Amino acid sequence: MGLGTVDRRVFLAVAESDSKVLDTVMPKLTAAADHSKLWFAIGAGLFATGTPSMRRGAARGLLTLAVTSLVTNQGAKRIWKRPRPDFAAVPFVRRSRRMPTSNSLPSGHSASAAAFAVGVGLENRNLGVCLGALAGLVGLSRVATGAHYPGDVLAGFGIGTAVALVGAGVVPTIVEPPITAGEPHRYDTPPRPQGEGVILVVNPNSGSGTGRRILDEVRKALPAAEIVAVGDDGDIEDKLREAAERAEVLAVGGGDGTVSTAAGIAVQAGVPLAVFPGGTFNHFAKDIGCDTVAATVEALRSGSAAYADTIAFNDSGTVVNTASIGAYPKFVRIREKLEHKMGKPLAGAYALYRTLRTDATVRIRYDNKTVQTSLFFLGNSLYSPSGFAPSRRVRMDDGLIDVRILETGRKCATLRILTALATGRLVHSPLYHELRVPEFSFTAVDGPTQIAHDGEVEIVCQEATFKNRYRSLPVFRPLP
Repeated sequence: MGLGTVDRRVFLAVAESDSKVLDTVMPKLTAAADHSKLWFAIGAGLFATGTPSMRRGAARGLLTLAVTSLVTNQGAKRIWKRPRPDFAAVPFVRRSRRMPTSNSLPSGHSASAAAFAVGVGLENRNLGVCLGALAGLVGLSRVATGAHYPGDVLAGFGIGTAVALVGAGVVPTIVEPPITAGEPHRYDTPPRPQGEGVILVVNPNSGSGTGRRILDEVRKALPAAEIVAVGDDGDIEDKLREAAERAEVLAVGGGDGTVSTAAGIAVQAGVPLAVFPGGTFNHFAKDIGCDTVAATVEALRSGSAAYADTIAFNDSGTVVNTASIGAYPKFVRIREKLEHKMGKPLAGAYALYRTLRTDATVRIRYDNKTVQTSLFFLGNSLYSPSGFAPSRRVRMDDGLIDVRILETGRKCATLRILTALATGRLVHSPLYHELRVPEFSFTAVDGPTQIAHDGEVEIVCQEATFKNRYRSLPVFRPLP
């Protein structure tokens, strides 16, 4: 029995099936795949809400689809001559509304489906498996509606897959290394069930009442702790220094800027730090697992503490989270304002577009080269993911500084950056620089520039040096 005979018999077996599922689902699915509408819609959704690997997959899938469509319709269909099957055996309710008149071999719908599914799968395997199943159903719909023989569908799958694999050879896929975290290095300290030896410095009026709540909760949970309430006209830095001189544990209630100040004082005094979150974002507190007062209280009661890195800024300041120059703070504000409405990827893309349109660029010189940038990020320990949407640290004591610079002074920089972002390949752009170093210095070429760190503190200087202080800060935190 020849392959052509087998092909026709399989077609008739599917066509003559009286399955209600085929009658209901297949015409709708094949119509959705007309002109690749289904794949464009999925690609747009991945761009808007997907992870970096999903967005890279969407870009690869859609580009592969476009090439495959050209190869199939302008090449393969002109080479192989095969008439369409006789759809008389197909129930009328299941037939395609518009039966195509071009050559039957290969199936263009199937080729596009395979191209998109394999293209996405090369960047994101799990999603590729799901889309592969959907592509298979699209291929089945072409047989069930009478548009193609099964052999046409298999040929289309083969062409789409081949184009995707050739594309992967021309533009290699990005393999994201797994994020691993070492166990924190524990700090040996006794349990403090009543808060013995703890001095908490807090402004009760800060954070729209958050300071008062921290004070009340700590007073109730840790009755032996001493509480130093700072008025609105008081200098919290002076109070922290006074407390550090006689405390066994320096505790602070406030946001990241206040925590940064307290951390520098604790390092100088050689005492451990306890952090009670009282700011807007509380990035440091969240990264150490102390995003609630109760979490910090429990760490103090059980004597659970570990070392964390800090960064010495120009040998006098302290950075516990991040520092930045240019328009990066504006970029973060726009992204955080919109990410709950449109998702982080889309909010990040819009924030980047808005930021690149501004003139807040700074020329800096580092490592014997000069670049113009409007987006400069420096982090205490390594952040993930790569790119300009760093969101978390898996460890706080790796001894490294995370530096990310987006070069915006080169020809067509805005277009190149936005294109790289849209295709999920920003980290591979020659305009993106990422360093992981124990020390970093730069000079602002055109004079003093504003440097923001830890969300609040802004300093104007021309020379900036950042040095990692490895495991310099013992901090109370929940530990496994």
